Amino acid sequence: MNWLDNNILTLVTFAPAAGGLLLLFFPRRDRDIRVFSLVISLLTFVLSLHLPAHFNRGLPGFQFNKDVQWISTPNIHYHMALDGISLWLVVLTTFLTPLCVLISWNSIHDRVKEFFILLLVLETSLIGVFVSLDLFLFYFFWEATLVPMALLIGIYGHGRRVYAAVKFFLYTMIASVFMLAAILWLYAKAGSFDFVIVQNAIQSGGIPEFSGRVPLLLFLGFFIAFAVKVPLFPFHTWLPDAHVEAPTAGSVLLAGVLLKMGTYGMMRFNLGLFPQQSRVNAPWIVVLALIGIVYGALVAMVQPNMKKLIAYSSISHLGFVVLGIFSFTQAGLDGATFIMLAHGVSTGALFMLAGILYERRHTYEISEFGGLATPMPVYSTFFLFIVLASVGLPLLNGFVGEFLVLSGAFQARMWWGVVGATGVIWSACYLLWMYQRVFFGTVKRPENNSLPDLDLRERVALWPTAVAALVMGIAPLLWLHAIDPAVHNVLAPFPSQFTSQVVRR
Repeated sequence: MNWLDNNILTLVTFAPAAGGLLLLFFPRRDRDIRVFSLVISLLTFVLSLHLPAHFNRGLPGFQFNKDVQWISTPNIHYHMALDGISLWLVVLTTFLTPLCVLISWNSIHDRVKEFFILLLVLETSLIGVFVSLDLFLFYFFWEATLVPMALLIGIYGHGRRVYAAVKFFLYTMIASVFMLAAILWLYAKAGSFDFVIVQNAIQSGGIPEFSGRVPLLLFLGFFIAFAVKVPLFPFHTWLPDAHVEAPTAGSVLLAGVLLKMGTYGMMRFNLGLFPQQSRVNAPWIVVLALIGIVYGALVAMVQPNMKKLIAYSSISHLGFVVLGIFSFTQAGLDGATFIMLAHGVSTGALFMLAGILYERRHTYEISEFGGLATPMPVYSTFFLFIVLASVGLPLLNGFVGEFLVLSGAFQARMWWGVVGATGVIWSACYLLWMYQRVFFGTVKRPENNSLPDLDLRERVALWPTAVAALVMGIAPLLWLHAIDPAVHNVLAPFPSQFTSQVVRR
C-alpha cells in the first residue's frame, strides 16, 4: 500500500495518456477503439477513488507527495501532491471522462481513433494541472491542455469550428505568457520552481526584490492567465464560440473541468503566493465577478441557441466562484470549491443532454422544439432534474455552494451578497424559461413527434450525474470535510476576522 500511495498520482495522471499511446497501435475498428477508451477511462476513475478513500481529512496540508528531481539545470522537480481542494477536482475529471466516451459513442464517425486519443490526452493534462506543485510542471500541463482541446473543437466541432478553436487557443495561450513571465521571475529569485519553497521564500522575506510594484505585476501575471481561463468578465468572449462549436464531449470537459483550472489557480497561486496583493485587488476583482454573474445571466436569457445559453450560464456560475474566493471567508472559499464540483456535474450533464438532442435533430435552436415532454418523457425528466440542480434547488448540488458563497459574501461586504444573490433569481429565469419553451406545450414541429427517447447507453451516461447531483445536495459534508481544512490553510495569511469557521467537522 505504501508503494501505491507513493505512486498513485502518477498512475492516475498518466493512465489515460498511456491508453492513448496504446490506441495508436490499434487497427481502425471503431467499436474496439470505443470499448478500449471506455475501459481506460473507467480504470482511471477507479484508480482515482483511492485518493478520497485514503485521504486524511483532518490534515490541511498536501498528501500523496511525490517529489523527485526531473531536470538538474534549471532546478525542475517532478513534484505532485494534492490537498482537499485539488482532491475532488481530480475525481471530477476522472468521473466525467468515461461519461464523455459514452456520450460520444455514436456521434463521432470520422477519425474515431484520433478523437479518443485526444480525449485521453486531455484527461491527463487536466489531472496534471491539479496535482502539480512544481510551477514549471504546472505550466507544462496548463499549456498541454490547449492542444487536444483546440483539436477537438477544430476537427470534430460544428459550423465555425476552426474560428472557435483558433480563438480559444490564442486567447488562452497569450494570457498564459504573462503567467510564464511571473514564474520565471520567481525562479530567478527563489532558485526553485517548487510552490512550497517559493511560498516560504515570499512569506519569510527571503526575496529582497519582492517589493514596490513587483508583487502587483507578479499577481497580475498569474491573475490574467486565470481570469481568461475562468473566463471572468470581460475576458469571456472566447467561451460561447468554443462551447457552441465544440463536440459534446469537448463541451462537457471544457465546462466541467477546464474552466475550473482558472478558479483553482486563483485559489492556489494568487491567494497562496500573493495574499497581500489579493487583499488589495479584491474589490475590483469582485466587481468583475458580480458583473459576470448578472451579465452572463441576462445574456443567457435572450439566447435563441440552447448550447449558447448553457455557455453563458457558465460565465454566471463561475462568477459566484470568483466572488467566494475573494471574499476571504471560510464559507466563501468552501462554497467556491463546492460550486466548482457541482457546476462540473450539472453543467456537464446539461451539455450531454443538449448533445443528445442535437444527435436527433441536428440543431440547438430553441425555436425548433416545443412539447418534447410528450415524445421524450424520460429525457425531459432527466433534463428537468439537472435544470433544478443548476438553479440551486435545496437538496440538490447547486444549492450548497451558492448558499456558502453568498454567506461569505455577506460576511465580507453586504452589497456583494445582495448583488450576488440576484444571480440565483436570474439563473432560475433563463433555465426554467428554456425548459418551458423546449418541453412544455404541444409539439410544434411534426418531425419532433417521432423523436426516440433515451436509449440504454444514454441513460447509463446520465444516471451518474443525476445521482451525484442528489448525493452532493443531501450529504455535502462528504466533500466539505476534506475541503474545509485545505481552505483554512489557504486563508491562514489573511486576517482572522474574515475566516470564521463555518463547516464543523
